[in-house]
Amino acid sequence: MLRRIVLTSHAQLTGPIRARNRSIVFPILIMLIFSLCAFAAENPPAPAPQEPAPAAEPAPAPTEAAPVAPDWTLDKFNALAESTSRKMNMSQGTFESVQKRKDPAIARIEKYLAGHFGTADPRVLDAFRALPREYFHYNYEGKYSTAASAYETDAKPWGIGYGSALSDYLGQAYMTQLSNPQPTDVVLEIGTGSGFQSSLLSRLTKEVYTIEIIKPLGESVAGIIKAGGYDNVQQRVGDGYFGWPEVEGGFDIIMVTCAALYVPPALLEQLKPGTGRLIIPVGPAIRGKQILYVYTKDADGKVRSKRDVGVYFIPMTGAMQEKPKPGAATEKPKAAAPAPEAATPAATQ
Repeated sequence: MLRRIVLTSHAQLTGPIRARNRSIVFPILIMLIFSLCAFAAENPPAPAPQEPAPAAEPAPAPTEAAPVAPDWTLDKFNALAESTSRKMNMSQGTFESVQKRKDPAIARIEKYLAGHFGTADPRVLDAFRALPREYFHYNYEGKYSTAASAYETDAKPWGIGYGSALSDYLGQAYMTQLSNPQPTDVVLEIGTGSGFQSSLLSRLTKEVYTIEIIKPLGESVAGIIKAGGYDNVQQRVGDGYFGWPEVEGGFDIIMVTCAALYVPPALLEQLKPGTGRLIIPVGPAIRGKQILYVYTKDADGKVRSKRDVGVYFIPMTGAMQEKPKPGAATEKPKAAAPAPEAATPAATQ
């Protein structure tokens, strides 16, 4: 009954509206629509929130070559070359290419030393960084420069004339770290060669003496070392077999950069007791037959030897080829299995 009343009432309410004059209803509807449109125009809906666009990744900075050290420039290189009567004539582009190869070469040295010693001595690495290797790249017999090839990817010896060579930088780094150079050490090098090894050691030790048996090479390289400012290096022409006996107190390090048939007695005598160590390749000038030995002298003067790695160097000349091997005066080297050949070059330094 209630439902019917509601329905009836609804019919009664809507019926009259349908019957009314549409002239009244339509204007009202139009006015209502117009008002709604005007309200919408004056009050636009707020824009839907948007997620911020992802920030654009910054463009990678252009790769630039490591700057050349300010104290070593092409002008200085060419001036030093001219002052030592060497025609090297390097262009700016070639000079910059050499400098770009230096850091990768140092990285190869670091990896090589770490592979042999467990870690690379940072002082040895710093000495290589400080020394401009290209300055020593010169053939004194042929009178031409190989400086443009410095810091080559595949380390190798470079001929400097008279049967000698600038050793490969991996071998030089190896022998340097093996000698364990200290700031207070006095060093003797047998075989000046290009002068690079003695100059390198001069950055790590107190004083370096170096002997070259080939007169024209030794006289030329003496000027190279002096002009380069390596003031704690003394060089002379002579036979390294006899060492440098005039130096009082002897040497903390003696480094031989040519292969001896046996250890010269004078070199063992000139080792300092307690600290002395002799790095020397021993064996004939045949690949696979030379071994690098480390001799040490204790505080009581007793000499011991240790077999290190297989190497290949040019032979020591002079008295070594003329004098017979003396009787064994030191402890006989301990027998050991042949070691793998290192990257030590077949040349003086």
